[in-house]
Amino acid sequence: MKSVQNHMSKISILGIEGTAWNLSAAIVDEDDVIAETTATYKPAAGGIHPREAAQHHANYIKEVIRETLRKGGRNIDAVAFSQGPGLGPCLRTVATAARALALSLDIPLIGVNHCIAHIEVGRWKTPAKDPVTLYVSGANSQVLAYRTGYYRVFGETLDIGIGNALDKFARSAGLPHPGGPKVEELAKQASRYIPLPYTVKGMDFSFSGLTTAAQESVKKHMLPDVCHSFQETAFAMLVEVTERAVAHTGKNEVLLAGGVGANARLREMLKLMCEDRGIEFYVPEKRFMGDNGAMIAYLGLLMYKAGYRTPVPDSKVNPNYRPDDVEVKWL
Repeated sequence: MKSVQNHMSKISILGIEGTAWNLSAAIVDEDDVIAETTATYKPAAGGIHPREAAQHHANYIKEVIRETLRKGGRNIDAVAFSQGPGLGPCLRTVATAARALALSLDIPLIGVNHCIAHIEVGRWKTPAKDPVTLYVSGANSQVLAYRTGYYRVFGETLDIGIGNALDKFARSAGLPHPGGPKVEELAKQASRYIPLPYTVKGMDFSFSGLTTAAQESVKKHMLPDVCHSFQETAFAMLVEVTERAVAHTGKNEVLLAGGVGANARLREMLKLMCEDRGIEFYVPEKRFMGDNGAMIAYLGLLMYKAGYRTPVPDSKVNPNYRPDDVEVKWL
């Protein structure tokens, strides 16, 4: 009986993620992911269409939440949802479902920052304690670290995220979506490096010029060589800024977060940099790299325990929600 009481006394949070492609709901407690269900939007052609993605989420969200609650088999203490950043139509669909569920169950609602959720699930699922984080996804590319109550952004893209840059280049070269994994595979067949624009400005980086140059290079060079050169150039820029942030903050850990972090070459380059500096490098398992409900639920759990609550009138989504706007009371 005692073990049942301990099980029932654990805080359980339902998290709903749906900022772009992936619609996902998960229940977590302080120990692990209890249940998770995912439905991924796949466009017929080209990149993501925000209204189509939102319609996909609207079509599947009831089923995804119901299945997660069924598999979880327990009462939940709060509903967490991605309040931003992300695609407005997708965010609004998820927020509407989260509000409805919280009101119907009479439990708190917690709006979380999608970027910080990537960091916190990485800290949860690796030994990282206080890392410099390289967060790389479709729309986001940032170097962040915790300092005096906030996750500070030490460097970020000035235009497009690295994932979107890879996808844009891949589409122009006739590669199917998603483009990043296809570029990674072709890069392994390369025989030479082609110089491409390397754009680091202070602590920030830019990928639009690199993408345009790579698109032009395909007309003159073998596709695997251009894929290899694109990756090497873009990832060197990301590693340079990450290393500068490490030097500036004096931290001794680097965490890689976000969907583009699945790329083996990016991991290899970061690992080499960390070995050279004598610091630790951490990457969570692949299921926690891309957008997932567990990361939203886990950040919701941290915020719930720290006293955060989002009243319904304050639950409006924010497609441009910056991680450095969030006061971090749970660390």
